[in-house]
Amino acid sequence: MDAYTSFAAVYDMFMDNIPYEEWCEYVTSLLEEDGIRDGIVLDLGCGTGNLTELLAKRGYDMIGVDLSEDMLQIAMEKRAESGQNILYLLQDMREFELYGTVQAVVSICDSMNYILEYEDLVTVFKLVNNYLDPGGLFIFDLNTEYKYRTLLGSSTIAEAREEGSFIWENDYDEEERINEYDLTLFIQEEGDLYRKYQETHFQRAYSLEEIKQALREAGLEFVAVYDAFTKHAPKEYSERVYFLARESGKCVQKG
Repeated sequence: MDAYTSFAAVYDMFMDNIPYEEWCEYVTSLLEEDGIRDGIVLDLGCGTGNLTELLAKRGYDMIGVDLSEDMLQIAMEKRAESGQNILYLLQDMREFELYGTVQAVVSICDSMNYILEYEDLVTVFKLVNNYLDPGGLFIFDLNTEYKYRTLLGSSTIAEAREEGSFIWENDYDEEERINEYDLTLFIQEEGDLYRKYQETHFQRAYSLEEIKQALREAGLEFVAVYDAFTKHAPKEYSERVYFLARESGKCVQKG
């Protein structure tokens, strides 16, 4: 799960095509539909804090947890500019600890796909269940098997800009259901000087049934799964899905 080191500095630059405002609108609608219009919300795998900031502006008391110190540094710089009262914690989501319970936990942009072992996924879900208020809501998204197998597969994506460029080489192992991203970055530092960085990311594809089973094992109640940004059931060609689950009794002890 060690990733987003050199990439952290340019993450927002290369991810500026992600419509975070629309994603926030969708997540907020799911929260409000469940009666959660304020209170403490945890953004698990918060990255550079884009969604965290937007949810804070909506009136939620936000906590952000991420494993990447570099990503959190950028998130804290945004917090200093916005003045939002956001608590950021440098923690592995497989071992995260909070000071109390929260009304909801959200995790977007395929953070859960970075959990490569099913047993670790159950552990994360158990911790989520443990730190949710009674009846609290858990919302998270996943890239689908269809996306990894059909749309990404063995492909190369490249983008060049004046301040930097990247080459994204993708390889999906259908048998292991592990997707490997090899990133090569060229970041402008001074004048015409560009520095090269390389890092590798791994994600796992989970079936809908595996996720439902993991939620059950963690003591969470499965509520719904949607084709992303809709209220419709996933299709064979869904690229991203959203799961909703609910706290339904504690199964692990804090600390």
